[in-house]
Amino acid sequence: MKGDRTVPISVQTFRQECSAPLEIRLVAGERGMHREIAGSRVEEAGLPGAGEVPPPREGRVQVLGETTLSCFLGLEPGRQAETADRFFSGSLACAVIAGGRPAPEPFIEAAERRAVPLFCSLLSSVPLIEETRRQLARLFAETSTVHGVLMDVIGVGVLLTGRSGIGKSECALDLVLRGHRFVADDVIHIEKIGPATLLGRGNDLTAHHMEIRGLGIINIRDIFGLTATVQRKKMELVIRIEEWDPSKEYDRLGLEDGAVEIMGVPLPSLVIPVSPGRNLATIVEVAVRNHLLKQLGVHSARELVERQARKAGEGGTP
Repeated sequence: MKGDRTVPISVQTFRQECSAPLEIRLVAGERGMHREIAGSRVEEAGLPGAGEVPPPREGRVQVLGETTLSCFLGLEPGRQAETADRFFSGSLACAVIAGGRPAPEPFIEAAERRAVPLFCSLLSSVPLIEETRRQLARLFAETSTVHGVLMDVIGVGVLLTGRSGIGKSECALDLVLRGHRFVADDVIHIEKIGPATLLGRGNDLTAHHMEIRGLGIINIRDIFGLTATVQRKKMELVIRIEEWDPSKEYDRLGLEDGAVEIMGVPLPSLVIPVSPGRNLATIVEVAVRNHLLKQLGVHSARELVERQARKAGEGGTP
């Protein structure tokens, strides 16, 4: 696994990841796309009528709201140019104009001169600030990667792991044929959202693609349609697929619930041995259904053992 992200992100990454949800477009300062955003805090910039501009915090995203823009446009032309230059000479990462307002020409000139990315958003100030905070929190979330296949099976995010060539992708393809949804193959990017929630997604470049030995690379969405894929999924169950080892003792009753820890979050886990004649997709699907029952407090194996124990205690035949 890769370690957690502790370094800033570039404005270029912010643009690529957040353009759609924030409804932003770049209007000036493209030379400054290398600037770094240091955290998920967002500031609403102030441009008082006197032209005194409080220095922006280093590495912050600055939001210019409708009131701020109206105040700025009320200044004399000379004061506008001075105020804009002072603002963009600061250590801000980038600025976003809210409310669909066009960028004033002095802003565009100062942003270009100082190489500070300037965006315009269709969102009004409050929704823009809130959504920017959410998106930055996502980008700065603890991240890691694992190898495997991530599926949405009956609404449960299932991570299939195991050595290369063991049959993970073939099992996932069979699950797609059964109506379940594909998330990612090979490299799974994991984001830790909160203390006990892991979100998994695929690589942006290889999204919706799967490698099947003998077929090569296939596009699940193109073959099976939009409903066969999902962009990201909460991970709730880990199933490790391994070759059947006759000398190894496998759990026959399922009394003990296994767990595996990913980024400090324990997830329920199972080990499924592969042998000729076993329908792996069916086993995975049943495992997920059994997992859902356990979540509701129904533990079939333990109930059976308890019934046998009660029967034996009554002197009956188990």
